[in-house]
Amino acid sequence: MTQHISGGAPVYPFVAVIGQEEMKRALILAVVDPAIGGVMIMGHRGTGKSTTVRALAHVMPRIAVVEGCPFHCVPGQAPGLCEHCAGAGHLPEVLIDVPVVDLPLGATEDRVTGTIDIEHALLHGRKRFEPGLLARANRGFLYIDEVNLLEDHLVDLLLDVAAGGVNIVEREGISIRHPARFSLVGSGNPEEGELRPQLLDRFGLHARIETEYDVDRRVEIIRRRMAFDDNPAAFVAEWEPETADLRARIAEAQVRVARVHLAAGHLTMIAALSAELGIDGHRGELVMSRAARAHAAFEGRDAVTADDVRIVAPLSLRHRLRKDPLEMGDPGSRIATAVEKVQAKFNVQG
Repeated sequence: MTQHISGGAPVYPFVAVIGQEEMKRALILAVVDPAIGGVMIMGHRGTGKSTTVRALAHVMPRIAVVEGCPFHCVPGQAPGLCEHCAGAGHLPEVLIDVPVVDLPLGATEDRVTGTIDIEHALLHGRKRFEPGLLARANRGFLYIDEVNLLEDHLVDLLLDVAAGGVNIVEREGISIRHPARFSLVGSGNPEEGELRPQLLDRFGLHARIETEYDVDRRVEIIRRRMAFDDNPAAFVAEWEPETADLRARIAEAQVRVARVHLAAGHLTMIAALSAELGIDGHRGELVMSRAARAHAAFEGRDAVTADDVRIVAPLSLRHRLRKDPLEMGDPGSRIATAVEKVQAKFNVQG
């Protein structure tokens, strides 16, 4: 029988976050289709970036894992199992919350990738591996706050592992490999420095958020936060019906997304939009296609519409645009203008 494992302190509910719709949409799309490739969130400090990301686990359907496996292997799935699970017989399973793992800025490479105990191998003739953060994040999300301050070599390592889905640790002729399929989520404040363009391009979606200046909404943000701090369990229980509804929508979308149809006209619109904006490479089109299908699935539809493309275009292309030195602020308006031009030129309907 499958067990259920859940624990830890109460987390501020995802559905209780006011505003920041672009950030929440990007995270949901990355949950619906992890192949989108992760999310970068840039904006002012104190706007709920970390709170929203850490709440993500509680709106995702739980996953079945091999009990006791540090890599969260999928029960009954022979390809992709770790060395321990591949050589075992019966694999008991449990249900756990999808992991959302924090990577601190000061983390060493060993803490991220894991370490091999060379002394144990020499004395006993057996490999012993201490799993790192990549192992904990397998089949979940790895979150880096202030990612623009993370050392470049660590960012490169993370993106390479995320792209390949396997973590390989080698030391003194001993090699360990384990599954490491996760979505990378980074957040930061652009005032503290931007990521290199080639690294930004490796994130699937890029959401920008700003401070809320409407007084009534600011009051409600403070009221909710104080209510949560005063009685976390009661606050979480109050929002559980909405959380359960969102969790169900995401679960349905995860099943539906594989059968969502992307018509030739909408695919042409996506390719033409990238060409119109001068986007280098083809990663932007691929991400936009996947994001449009994920958005349609989340909305309960089996076919992509032009509106899906319009909504996901800024998320997919904002960080891939060539820099315009005369442009101030978010280039979203440039993307919106290009969408209208392309849709009219190719007469894309629906």
